[in-house]
Amino acid sequence: MQPPSSAASPPHARRLAPLALAALGVAFGDIGTSPLYAFKEAAGEAGAAHVYGLLSMIFWAVMLIVSVKYVSFVLRFDNHGEGGVLALLANAGRLTQASPRLQAAATAIALSAVSLFFGDAFITPAISVLSAVEGLAVAEPDLANLVVPLTVAILVALFAIQKRGTGRIGRLFGPVTVVWMFTMAALGLSSIAQTPEILGALDPRHAAAFAVSAPGTAFIALGAVFLALTGAEALYADMGHFGRVPIRLAWFGLVLPALMLNYLGQGALVLREPGAMTNPFFRLAPEAFVFPLVVLATIATVIASQATISGAFSAAQQAFRLGFLPTLPTRHTSESEQGQIYIPIVNFAMLVIVVLVVLGFGSSSRLAAAYGIAVSTTLFLETLLVGLVVWAMWPRLRVPVLAGLAVIGVVELMFVASHATKIAAGGWFPLACGAVIFTMLATWRRGSDVIARDKRRKSVPMDGFFGALGDVPTVPGDAVFLSGDPHQVPVALMHNLKHNKVLHERLFFVTFSTEDTPYVAREDRLVLQVLEAGRAFHCTFRYGFMEGPDMAQSLALLKERGLELEMANTTFFLGRSTIDPPAQPGAFTWRRTLFRWMQRNAPSPIEYLGIPPDRAIELGTRISL
Repeated sequence: MQPPSSAASPPHARRLAPLALAALGVAFGDIGTSPLYAFKEAAGEAGAAHVYGLLSMIFWAVMLIVSVKYVSFVLRFDNHGEGGVLALLANAGRLTQASPRLQAAATAIALSAVSLFFGDAFITPAISVLSAVEGLAVAEPDLANLVVPLTVAILVALFAIQKRGTGRIGRLFGPVTVVWMFTMAALGLSSIAQTPEILGALDPRHAAAFAVSAPGTAFIALGAVFLALTGAEALYADMGHFGRVPIRLAWFGLVLPALMLNYLGQGALVLREPGAMTNPFFRLAPEAFVFPLVVLATIATVIASQATISGAFSAAQQAFRLGFLPTLPTRHTSESEQGQIYIPIVNFAMLVIVVLVVLGFGSSSRLAAAYGIAVSTTLFLETLLVGLVVWAMWPRLRVPVLAGLAVIGVVELMFVASHATKIAAGGWFPLACGAVIFTMLATWRRGSDVIARDKRRKSVPMDGFFGALGDVPTVPGDAVFLSGDPHQVPVALMHNLKHNKVLHERLFFVTFSTEDTPYVAREDRLVLQVLEAGRAFHCTFRYGFMEGPDMAQSLALLKERGLELEMANTTFFLGRSTIDPPAQPGAFTWRRTLFRWMQRNAPSPIEYLGIPPDRAIELGTRISL
């Protein structure tokens, strides 16, 4: 049995190369710039005496975690083309419906992982751009004071262009990333040619010998070695933007060889010149090329930030689709790729936090201590969730697949343990961010579940409702009720009957449906059902993912069916349920307060659907717990 997927088939051959190029410009930016700081930090922890062991650890960690786990295996598990930990949760939820405990465990794991992903997303742009701009101090020490201001300016510009869409950004950044990859490969090859014996570091026995001869040093160095893996989780999160086949093509065809050549080149340089450990990446280049390399590295790290930003958009979208966040205004930026989106509020929030991170930490070395704990924990949690999906989906392959995942999980746990030693040095920051986001996601889901249960308890079936209604006074005009469930009478109608004890002459129950196609033809937009001849109708308006629902344009379609509505004589009724404040303060009073705050600040359907405010009435329910 194959994983459920709407993106299982590879893209058309004519689209494969452009998508792979765009993926280079977005999905691989983070891991593609790790040579700027990963080997430098690892060598600083272990010293020049352990270069072979460090390089061996980096190579085999990248092969095991990135090539085998993510690129070859985890990309198989998408949710209607989307990747990321919440895609895994959607699959796990479908597969574990018969076991509430397994569902609860999967939800807790997924929420923890996606919360830590956001914690990492606040650090990635900061450390990536800082590490490149710090090259100025290598080329010209007098420019060191410009590093932080220039980093902030670059980040502001990066977040400002997000509204153009990841596809356009990818086409802009893709060619630059190709140049960056070939530059890294060329620098590495030049150094390897001078010290070819460094190729022996690919032997895994060097990593084992390092761990045996200096276990304490190797354990501490694991945290820095892990920096070579950061961005692996973004490959999966960004899958919805490009598809799995373009990502695999870009990884094995260009990114992996370029990364390994550069790491080996840095190691060869340190063997020849131990003093180069202070910044081995930039010291690979001849002195005359340091400034151009700083410029190229800065552009590349801007691209690196893009991988996490676009992944954050995808994660936020999946969160509100699965009921962990209120609906957020989202712009689709591509007609051919449904996953290419832009969420303004997420973009702005990330900009503010990332700038504060740059100003607070001030250097890439200080940020390196904070960087790995969130990513390594996210990788381990995703492995647990993949194992749960495999257990439910592939009963015949459980033993071999879970055995392989167990090996990967043990390696990831070692990385987590190494990073735990740096919590006080900065690792607390992404953990704190993750805890805040986890609380918000879990609180919104809990409050939404309470409201949904209350609605189900009070719900009245639409079938037979009007026949059993009896004699109710009628007032002139039309009434439109938003209906999430076409089989149930909207809560707003029940409240109108309860308090006003009247009905309008004509009643329209409206449901909006988003399809998997970019556009829906006008003739296919409206699905009309007559509930009571001449009086009550259910209207389903179908929109493509590139289209935004508009109430006025939708209702205009009814004129073609002989049901014209005049805005001046139409009243729109919306239902809204809120949870009452507690009668007495308790241990979890703050969660109700947080949910009510999130609900108050959630986008209003009146604004989102373009309903005239002076024609809208909200009728709410207050729920006491």
